[in-house]
Amino acid sequence: MNQQRIWSTSETLSRDEYHAIQLKRLKDTVDRVCRDVPYYSEMIKNAGMQPGDIKDLDDLSAIPFTVKEDFRVNYPFGLFAVPKQQIVRFHASSGTTGKPTVVGYTKNDMATWTELIARLVTMAGVTDEDVAQIAFGYGLFTGAFGLHQGLEHVGASVIPMSSGNTQKQIMIMQDFGTTALISTPSYALHMAEVAMEMGVDPANDLNLKWGLFGGEGSTEAMRQEINRVWGLFATENYGMSELMGPGVSGECQALKGMHISEDHFIPEIIDPATGQVLNEGEVGELVITTITKEALPILRYRTKDITSLHYETCDCGRTTVRMAKIQGRSDDMLILGGVNVFPSQIEEVLVSSDGIGPHYQIKVFKQGYLDRIEVDVELVDAEVLDSFQLLDSLTQSIRNRLRAVLGIDAKVTLVEPRSLARFEGKAKRVIDMREEK
Repeated sequence: MNQQRIWSTSETLSRDEYHAIQLKRLKDTVDRVCRDVPYYSEMIKNAGMQPGDIKDLDDLSAIPFTVKEDFRVNYPFGLFAVPKQQIVRFHASSGTTGKPTVVGYTKNDMATWTELIARLVTMAGVTDEDVAQIAFGYGLFTGAFGLHQGLEHVGASVIPMSSGNTQKQIMIMQDFGTTALISTPSYALHMAEVAMEMGVDPANDLNLKWGLFGGEGSTEAMRQEINRVWGLFATENYGMSELMGPGVSGECQALKGMHISEDHFIPEIIDPATGQVLNEGEVGELVITTITKEALPILRYRTKDITSLHYETCDCGRTTVRMAKIQGRSDDMLILGGVNVFPSQIEEVLVSSDGIGPHYQIKVFKQGYLDRIEVDVELVDAEVLDSFQLLDSLTQSIRNRLRAVLGIDAKVTLVEPRSLARFEGKAKRVIDMREEK
């Protein structure tokens, strides 16, 4: 594996060098948004601040947060810092209000984005000798186009398959000699199922070496399952449309967290309840400030993702801060009878249990005045359904493991293989029926 291969010297600077770059670019960014973005100008003023108040990186914590609702209030272009004539690309992500979150890129932004993806895919092991198949949907979603341009930049051959048409995906992998798969982790598992139905053993009949997965959270157990069924080396990458798209951070082959490009982003961890900035290693909500974006600079964006930051030099030689695997989202956290439960905790138990597959669904509902949770999970072997003893034993085993991890009881229902919904994009695992009338 190309563990020590590093794309840019900007990934190996000293802490003092990162500090100096971030401070200069933060000052420039605050100056620019106060001049060119009325929303930010008013926000900074209402906070009792002026652009010149930023003297050190610690002063960043005095700036109010930006949240997703700010994009909706300023829909479509109210947060842009440049006129539309300078925008060469629009992307958007859908929202519950029906209005998408709109983002834009200048030519320089596109060059930055391409560079950041080149760093990311190089971390994961991809070189100019690879054939990369992108199974993200092409469209307003940033994932496919973001990875596409960076992969081409490192010299990889790109197959822009988009999502869906899974049998054709497998055929193309066979015929084109695909060595790198780019998709959501849940779609990768679905593709493996389809391949086996076609008589193709993903681990032995294909040429895949690398898996670059993003677009949704996944557990370490999910990674191990993907590695097993595909026979590849899976890494995770992270990004958000509001911040850039994919390219904010990614795993190297040491698998000790996702490296954040600190010359382009300033990360913080806050207590999601109080907004207080937490110390290195403490778990909380990730907040990101962009410091090189031209079209859409964003100050202190609350991602809602729960993680921690670690600054020691990685085994790969990179010195950039690493964010731990996302534990969940603060807005996805389920509160059941006063107990905090993340879906990722449930997934970790399920995927590491023998006899069941990686596909599941979580249902939350009220029984009288009490919160209840039910987990439907697929069996690997449908014949287990014919044996009450085997079915009951497996059900109780999973139920006991969930109780030990969650601290509450969860009903477990084992269902037939391939009976739960499959997803080509982000998987919808949780159905919360407590608010339904």
